[in-house]
Amino acid sequence: MPTRFALGITIFCWASAFVGIRAALAGYSPTHLALLRYLIASLALAIYAGVKRMPLPAWRDLPALSFTGIVGIAVYNVALNTGEISTLAGVSSFLVNTAPIITALLATAFLRERLRVWGWLGILVCITGVAIIAVNTSEHIRLSAGALYVLPAALAQSFFFVSQKPYLARYSAPQCASYSVWTGTFALLIFSPGMVKDLQTASLSATIAAVYLGIFPAALGYASWAYTLARIPAARAASFLYLVPAVTLGIAWTWLGEWPSWLALLGGAIAISGVVIVNLFGKIQSSVGANPRICSDRIFHILYLCWSSHRANFVYGENKLSSGSLRNSQSAANVRTRI
Repeated sequence: MPTRFALGITIFCWASAFVGIRAALAGYSPTHLALLRYLIASLALAIYAGVKRMPLPAWRDLPALSFTGIVGIAVYNVALNTGEISTLAGVSSFLVNTAPIITALLATAFLRERLRVWGWLGILVCITGVAIIAVNTSEHIRLSAGALYVLPAALAQSFFFVSQKPYLARYSAPQCASYSVWTGTFALLIFSPGMVKDLQTASLSATIAAVYLGIFPAALGYASWAYTLARIPAARAASFLYLVPAVTLGIAWTWLGEWPSWLALLGGAIAISGVVIVNLFGKIQSSVGANPRICSDRIFHILYLCWSSHRANFVYGENKLSSGSLRNSQSAANVRTRI
């Protein structure tokens, strides 16, 4: 399959996902929609895996591959679905496509990459655009709750891109997509209570939209993206995703009759301009080569340690820490120092 064709499939599928989510939310809660969508995607990929006799991943890669699924599938979709309850599809696509900015900041923090002055200027431009989108101008100025949910989805997508890339050198594109979808779906099973009731009460159009989301944007879209990422540099592949908001606007207008306000469109254009500035003019490659597996594992461990530290501090503040928990917290601090 030509790389450009795979990119085209990815762009259309992912652009239509923002619209399909809005349609499916008419009958499903955000968590149940995410679970139903990826149960369908998991089934489709399982059939493909059975036909192709796809092998299971190596045990040593399972924790990091599970991380890509939990963050890139479970966290991303629950946050995005929740945000799209009150945020138009086109506006959501603008916000999610600020992910390259977050990726650049993560690379600066964890991978020792540097940004030029143009890079920091591009980040400021992008933040300005996001701020315009996040503020609704109706009777009074207020922050959009939906936008505040969509932004963590962009963060989750950035971690997904960074952590998946190293394993595409070891596994095929369908394998990486399948492993991510399956582990993400497993994590989403915690939201299964009550889903049967949603299935019984949802309209046919909402269910059709959910099925579409599972087959095309989820299974086919992630597989075609992994195929593309394995054949061209990640930065070049990500640059084509700038087309997603424009395609989303067209699909949303055709499917749902949605069109954002001119203020939201202006903010979206400013945000995407900032992303383009960072990617084209703002990056300086690190002089020290980074092992991609080490980088991925480092991000995974840093996130785990941050979560452990936050949890320990919370329990300590409630005066419920036992002496054993204190020793574990000290051990985590020692590990953080070595890293």
